[in-house]
Amino acid sequence: MPQYKYVARTAGGEVKKGTLVAADIATAEKRLRAQQLTPESIKKHFSFQIGVGVEATDLVKFTRMFATMIDAGLPLVQCLDILGSQEQNPHFKNALLDIKEHVEQGATFSDALRRHPKIFDNLFVNLVHAGEVGGILDTILNRLAIYIEKNAKLKRQVKGAMTYPMVVICIMIVVMVVLMTFVIPAFENMFAEFGAKDALPKLTKIVIAVSRGFLSYLPVMIVGSVALVVSFLQIYKRPRGKRAVHNALLRAPVLGPVLQKIAVARFSRTLGTLLSSGVPILDATEIVARAAGNMVVEEGLMYAREKISEGRNLAEPLAEMWVFPGMVVQMISVGEQTGALDQMLNKIADFYEEEVDVAVAALTSMLEPLLMVVVGGLVGTVLISMYLPIFELAGNIKSE
Repeated sequence: MPQYKYVARTAGGEVKKGTLVAADIATAEKRLRAQQLTPESIKKHFSFQIGVGVEATDLVKFTRMFATMIDAGLPLVQCLDILGSQEQNPHFKNALLDIKEHVEQGATFSDALRRHPKIFDNLFVNLVHAGEVGGILDTILNRLAIYIEKNAKLKRQVKGAMTYPMVVICIMIVVMVVLMTFVIPAFENMFAEFGAKDALPKLTKIVIAVSRGFLSYLPVMIVGSVALVVSFLQIYKRPRGKRAVHNALLRAPVLGPVLQKIAVARFSRTLGTLLSSGVPILDATEIVARAAGNMVVEEGLMYAREKISEGRNLAEPLAEMWVFPGMVVQMISVGEQTGALDQMLNKIADFYEEEVDVAVAALTSMLEPLLMVVVGGLVGTVLISMYLPIFELAGNIKSE
């Protein structure tokens, strides 16, 4: 929905300026008058935003406060009005006020949430709908807050594990480019001035040859790298390409087991939350598949959904997927037999979230020394190769 900048006056004559989200200028004017403001000017506001700027912490805070207010008996519209007016994030504030306006016009809370899919995903909307139907909206919102917190923690762990290696690799690339482009040619010129260009050690000659090749083929390397990245992105956009990349990541020697644990933890937590909130298993399985973040897991869960619709239980099709370990499949089977599938899934999620903690810590502790050895080895080799001729020249001068 478009944003509008407005200038309005309060009943006391005070001038207020701001922005709001509305379908058109007439709706924007109506909303301002509902807030006891007299509009003086309303203009469409064009702004470029990356994403929506709503963090998981904003969503958790809203969900918990909303659940508390509903539990205390406050009307839905009043809750939205209070939370919307107090929200500091401008985009989230406008979204909440827009939701409040549509609820006032007769829409259900879940339908109003669907108007903002970048903030409230299918999982959030479907759980709220289940809470509305079952009359347990406050309970559902508390479950949602817990789920969002745990999911955000899982994402932070993955990002934290990958940030350090990426930073070290980027620094290594920058250092090597500087050495190859400026430092080694300077040493080469110095050796030529001393007349020792032909009597250099073999290691020094190799490093100088690599530097020359790097400088000669630098434009080709840049163009090739750009072409490689563009080609990869084009392939990744296609379903087959994306599936191949996701499959390769899950089967990777070191990273694969960690990603597999993350996939199992996310699947178990999401499906357990949906089932315990009263969402039918067919709908729940589809929502979990769409939110899996991995095409291999998504296709497997959609296959499981198809088999469930044919009358089979969940454990049987999951047993055909190599992503889900045998222990997980057996626990799900026991949960289905005892009628406590949601509780069993939450227990599996708790276990695998702890496994992810351990796996990420082990991966980080393994990568740190490995990367330091690689970086130190490359930089050390270059420096040693450049200083070897200097030591030889100093020895020759001393002997003379």
